Amino acid sequence: MHEFDDAVLQCFLDNQSQLFPEEDVVSNLEEAENFLEECFAVVVNSVDEVWEYFEEEGIDMDGASGEEILEADEVFDIGDGRYLIVEG
Repeated sequence: MHEFDDAVLQCFLDNQSQLFPEEDVVSNLEEAENFLEECFAVVVNSVDEVWEYFEEEGIDMDGASGEEILEADEVFDIGDGRYLIVEG
């Protein structure tokens, strides 16, 4: 099981609409943690690790390059160099 720290949880709480625009799926940090655990979200430490994750999962990035991958709805920039990846 992944451990999500407050920075990760707050990032998802604040930015969940990029992946779930129709309605908020969580309303506090505890719900955010439960939700992220249920959907097997991962935290990676670099853009390169975001790429590796998508490649390992077999997700086609349609020729996206460099920073473009960070614009995917599933990728959340935590703000400290780490990224949260949530598969909706």
